[in-house]
Amino acid sequence: MAHDALIQHHLKRLRLPAIARHYRKLAQEAGERNSPYDDYLLGLLEMEVAQREERTQERRVSQARFPYQRTLDQFDFSAMPSVNKGKVLDLAKGEYVTQKENVVLMGNMGTGKTHTAIALGLLACRQGKRVRFVTATGLINELVEAQEQHTLGKRLSQLQKLDLLILDEVGFIPFTPDGARFLFQVCTDRYLRGSLIVTTNLEFGRWGEVLGDERLTGALLDRLTHRCHVLEFNGDSFRFKESLRRQKATV
Repeated sequence: MAHDALIQHHLKRLRLPAIARHYRKLAQEAGERNSPYDDYLLGLLEMEVAQREERTQERRVSQARFPYQRTLDQFDFSAMPSVNKGKVLDLAKGEYVTQKENVVLMGNMGTGKTHTAIALGLLACRQGKRVRFVTATGLINELVEAQEQHTLGKRLSQLQKLDLLILDEVGFIPFTPDGARFLFQVCTDRYLRGSLIVTTNLEFGRWGEVLGDERLTGALLDRLTHRCHVLEFNGDSFRFKESLRRQKATV
């Protein structure tokens, strides 16, 4: 009993909670199988590593601040034939993040752009990448607040450290001049240093309408679209079609 208490004490100090929870059970099973000691030790270590990696992944997902979770398995590619399924599945491997390339998901509202962006972001988290999801408006508000609190440099530095930044809903609301400059700065800071996923309802030729400065728009798009994967989402809104189905079901 004293040995058991000491084992628990040492495992707690070494921060090995999985081993602390399971070493007795695994020891009993190893004894019943007459397993070698090194097999028993290996089993304990593999369990600790697996559970530690699981906790790390959960922490990455939490830090990414996804509004909800979606997977590519949940996306109905047959209902959105304009989307290049092969390209999406290729992006799911995560090589674009390793190569510091960008992804732009472009198309009408309700066609699955945000769903796809979140799914790719979750996969990146599980591939060991640091990810952040934020709407374009939310990001600008954060940076404006940081500027007012004299912490803008720190906030921009935090964004630079991300492997993948997901900017949702670019183009839905026009930017103020300060907002447009902040967006340009973020894109410039990440150029060839980290990946961006951008969802937008506007073709590139219309970005000047929401940014309000043609020269800034040109410079921003030059950086964003260099080494960039563009996927088009053209079709009817999933949400609208679901609403119609519900209405018909109640008639």
